[in-house]
Amino acid sequence: MTTAPPESRDRIYRSPMALIGGSLVLVIIGWLGIDAVVSGTGRTPWLALATLILVVPLVVAFTLRPAVFANHDRLRIRNPFRVIVVPWGEVEMLRSGYSNEVFVTSGAKYQLWAIPVSLRGRKKAARQTAQQNARQSSGRGSTRGLGLFGGGMQPDGFGGRTPVPEGPTRAETDKIIDELRELLEARGKAQTSQGEVTVRWAYEIVGPAVAGAVLLTILAALG
Repeated sequence: MTTAPPESRDRIYRSPMALIGGSLVLVIIGWLGIDAVVSGTGRTPWLALATLILVVPLVVAFTLRPAVFANHDRLRIRNPFRVIVVPWGEVEMLRSGYSNEVFVTSGAKYQLWAIPVSLRGRKKAARQTAQQNARQSSGRGSTRGLGLFGGGMQPDGFGGRTPVPEGPTRAETDKIIDELRELLEARGKAQTSQGEVTVRWAYEIVGPAVAGAVLLTILAALG
């Protein structure tokens, strides 16, 4: 009797800034909305309630919900309104431009909402790389012919040596895409990484948001 190999634990990727921002927005919306429901007069409580039913799911969808789960067998993408499960064998490529996207063998592409591209982070990484290169060039020039410092080390200004990072500095989200590409390269042809791409709509988000929109429309029509 053979037993299936245990499933590897997921690596979970989320946006810390989205989590913080979404939590703050929900606190503000909840405070104002509940106050309007409790203290409002006339149609105000109903309008506030309909707005809460519409807005809260949308805030959750775009801030707290997005996440990417990766293990040895598949990539699970939890976007605002859908959950996409892609076995590594179905991944064609991971592309990082102005957004991070995964392309599957059928030609479809899915955006990784939980791993937003930070142009500011890329610029910061480029500056750090330039500074590292400048320090390395300066260190090689000051020690040329002396044989005092080996490769990958530079003087620290206090008579010692500090390691110099190898390769260019990468922005945090680009590092995550590098990790996912390594998983794709290592597991893309594995037997347990084969299967079909599945897409499921997040009705727990869509349902309340639609209900809130319908209620607001009715209240607006009634004047």
